[in-house]
Amino acid sequence: MLHLFSLSLRHRYSLSVRLLVLLLLISTTAGACRPEDTLEEQKEEPLERNQQQAEPDTLLARRQPAGPPATIDFLGNPFLSDYRQSKKLDAYFARIGTDFTLDADPVENMHRPAITDTIYTIRFGESVIELYAPTQTGELLLQVADIRNAGIALRNNMKVGMSQPELMTKLKNFDVRILQTNSEVVATTVEGAPISLRFFLKNGKVNRIRYEGYVD
Repeated sequence: MLHLFSLSLRHRYSLSVRLLVLLLLISTTAGACRPEDTLEEQKEEPLERNQQQAEPDTLLARRQPAGPPATIDFLGNPFLSDYRQSKKLDAYFARIGTDFTLDADPVENMHRPAITDTIYTIRFGESVIELYAPTQTGELLLQVADIRNAGIALRNNMKVGMSQPELMTKLKNFDVRILQTNSEVVATTVEGAPISLRFFLKNGKVNRIRYEGYVD
């Protein structure tokens, strides 16, 4: 009987020791895992932040003010379509296939009298092109053109001497309102500032082109 009681105590003691060892192992393992988990979280968190910082702010990009258009509509400038080229006198000179002269006349700015702007007048034969150059902007604004010979062609190779049917075919490539009579064809803006391009006809052909722009 005493022997059995002694065995029971040993058995309980052995179980207690095993449970204690098992608890110590679990505690040690848990403690060992936690620093690694924390370390991995620390590694991942900056990566996520860096990715967020690296992503482009598309909303900010959309808010950037738009620059000037790369091209000009036909009635805005019937000679040149490239916005950058339209700011250079040389671009007009290059399109004239004959001798020409250039005059530069100072003019008072219509909104600020203290500022002096410039009007450039290009003459070749009986033809003339007039450009208004505001000092503050550096622009060259086409305000008048009176073409009476084939010394210069408009965009899409429209020029003095072409037939009326050919003119009509070329004009239909542009967004303009077209009015036609036996003596002239007029292209005007559909909406916006009043601009007109008149093709005068003689014997079914263009014998003069007059452009009247809008400068404010």
